[in-house]
Amino acid sequence: MEWKTYAGGLAARVTDPDSRWRASVAGTSRHDLVPRWWELDGHGSWVLRDGAADPVEWMEAAYADRSLVTRVGALHADHAKAGDRPHGLPTSSATLPSLVVRMLRHGRLGPGLSFLDLGTGAGGLTAYASSRFGAENVTSLDVDAYVTSAAGERLASMGYHPEFVTADATEHVPGSYDRIVSTVGLPAGPGLRPVLASLEPGGRVATTLGRTCLIITGWKHGNGDVIGQVERDTAGFMLTRSGDDYPPALAELFALARSTEGDERSTGRYPVVDVAEAWELRSMLEITTPGVELGYETHDRTRTAYLVHPDGSWARASAEFIAPPTVHQAGPQRLWTALERIRNRLNAEGSLPLLGAQVRITPDGVCHLSRGKWRAAIGDRVDPAR
Repeated sequence: MEWKTYAGGLAARVTDPDSRWRASVAGTSRHDLVPRWWELDGHGSWVLRDGAADPVEWMEAAYADRSLVTRVGALHADHAKAGDRPHGLPTSSATLPSLVVRMLRHGRLGPGLSFLDLGTGAGGLTAYASSRFGAENVTSLDVDAYVTSAAGERLASMGYHPEFVTADATEHVPGSYDRIVSTVGLPAGPGLRPVLASLEPGGRVATTLGRTCLIITGWKHGNGDVIGQVERDTAGFMLTRSGDDYPPALAELFALARSTEGDERSTGRYPVVDVAEAWELRSMLEITTPGVELGYETHDRTRTAYLVHPDGSWARASAEFIAPPTVHQAGPQRLWTALERIRNRLNAEGSLPLLGAQVRITPDGVCHLSRGKWRAAIGDRVDPAR
């Protein structure tokens, strides 16, 4: 199968004709990085795909502008057997190439600059950076030893030999770098400190904040502060993890939210929304009420949203289509009320003050956001989910 034709088509779709990243995309055999992957079937179950078993499907999937999930829970697709049906959240992937290119652009890489790819995944971003600026300038870090090992072997077969490091970036980042691009959602606060410490003065970082769609970019100043902005661009990346899988979901609270009468019952002002897919709402909720986990389901025309928090708070809002929902809430916080305050602001002002906001990240990892008269900080409270 002639992969270069597929790769050239992908490059034409995800880069402009004059893009300096076009040759890197066109010259990377992405299918070699993703020989097996997981896909959801129509019933919400993960199904294994093996590229060698269907080369045409393999080429079409590998050179589509889409993310391919390579690990679910603790089971990597490379280690799965036919018929395996893992449960849980995706824990590693090959990020869609257009987003990889966008993040590289946000990172402002350059010749001779040391570069850290934080979140190896399948190794696509590392391959693109190695192709353009030389593998000797590139380091790729992931918490998963198999991921770094497999990516290292696959890039070596392409002639690239960047350094691969297995480490938990929320605890320690070995080395120091002129540029850092993270394709995992970093937690503001203590979990961000090691990344900031590894950034050279004058260096630049581009990352998303965990549980948000916000792409934060900034330059490190001599006093240790990173000064930058929230880009007018969005991305959704997996959260960082410190172990083999994410901590268990707040199953008991979700069970309460699904079946229990709340301490407070009311009629909501706005229709039920899938908050996880309403990226700006979700981002502002994380800033105002850090640590909220989300659920959403539909049955016929009935839509139900769930919000739970590690402090024991939960909310359930349910309604037929866009009718005002019945809302149940319990616990020390009123989570649906917090969400409705954000929606009030959105309706009153026409937008939220997130995209384009100025950012100052202090060495302790706290992100200070400002736009006009609006001020907020994230990371100055301990995230109970960590």
